[in-house]
Amino acid sequence: MSHSTVLAPGIDMPSIPLAKLAPWAVLYGMLALLALFFVSTEQGAISMLSGTGVHEWVHDARHLLGYPCH
Repeated sequence: MSHSTVLAPGIDMPSIPLAKLAPWAVLYGMLALLALFFVSTEQGAISMLSGTGVHEWVHDARHLLGYPCH
């Protein structure tokens, strides 16, 4: 007995050109790197912002990812 998947007739999957996808991939990649910076480094090894507010907001994420902070 063979099983096959049949797509509904008349439904085409749209293709997304790489030129339209690349700027969004770069944007989300930069946002991910910024979030990783604040979780891993901010108010640890270096500090861009004064106070301990950022450290307190990302404290649990820092431990979850294995970064020591105290």
